[in-house]
Amino acid sequence: MKAGLAILVAALFALSLLAGKVWLPPADFFHAGPAAWIVLDLRLPRAILALFIGAGLGLSGAVLQGYLRNQLADPSIVGISSTAALGAVGAIFLGAAVSPVIVFGAAMAGAGAAVILLVALGGRGSSPLAFILAGTVLSSLSGALTAFLISIAPNPFATSEIIGWLMGALTDRSMADAMRAVPLIVVGMILLLTTGRSLDALTLGEDAARSLGIDMPRLQGVIVAGLCLAIGASVAVSGIVGFVGLIVPHIARRFVGERPSAILLPSALGGAALVLAADSLVRLTPGAGEVRLGIAMALIGAPFFFFLLSRMRV
Repeated sequence: MKAGLAILVAALFALSLLAGKVWLPPADFFHAGPAAWIVLDLRLPRAILALFIGAGLGLSGAVLQGYLRNQLADPSIVGISSTAALGAVGAIFLGAAVSPVIVFGAAMAGAGAAVILLVALGGRGSSPLAFILAGTVLSSLSGALTAFLISIAPNPFATSEIIGWLMGALTDRSMADAMRAVPLIVVGMILLLTTGRSLDALTLGEDAARSLGIDMPRLQGVIVAGLCLAIGASVAVSGIVGFVGLIVPHIARRFVGERPSAILLPSALGGAALVLAADSLVRLTPGAGEVRLGIAMALIGAPFFFFLLSRMRV
């Protein structure tokens, strides 16, 4: 399955370079001209970001579902996405939208603050239930503060900028954006991939996991740090793109089974494939503009979520 997913990701990455309002034949990539400029300056950074953001979100969802032992868990549930978004919105509110570096830094600061608050609210090494409750409180608080900033925005241009950013998109992202976000996402993913053995042990229960030598405080610290880097950097560069971490692990389980460690890498590859495909499709919408990536993922993810709930009731 992993080899098949890797081939699918490679094919979708190539499609991302070709697809758009104007389709570009591969032969034009190797000749100086508008086509080469469009690929190198516009579509390549976008494809790279879609690849790593999707992989980070898919892996984050698989780790969270394994840690919380809840198949409805999603990265947004722990509040890191919403708090990172709050940091970026605060920067835009203060007039820093003209500087992507400042907005990126503010979003990462928000993600870091989320980590500190999660530990403070839930307690380091606390149970998964306390962790998820702390995340829910943090997500609600961040959402309320974001809405407050929108309501008191100094001018309609700031409001439009904030709302547009919250919808999530990879439009007009540059290679500089990719260079800022990708290293942090990769480090976060490496941390999350190290949790596989611990998550397997945790399926037996916390007491059994401890008896097998799993250091629960350390595990929670690694997960929170990995989520901070992977989700924080993703939100910092693209805005909020939801449901990837919910959808992909469920699909992966149908092929590799329920063991958490077996789901991690397929979820990363599946997340990359999903975001690459969705980002290619949103460019093909009729008209001069395009559907925001965050909206497209919500349109896919919400029905999937309701489907899962209906299955659980049966």
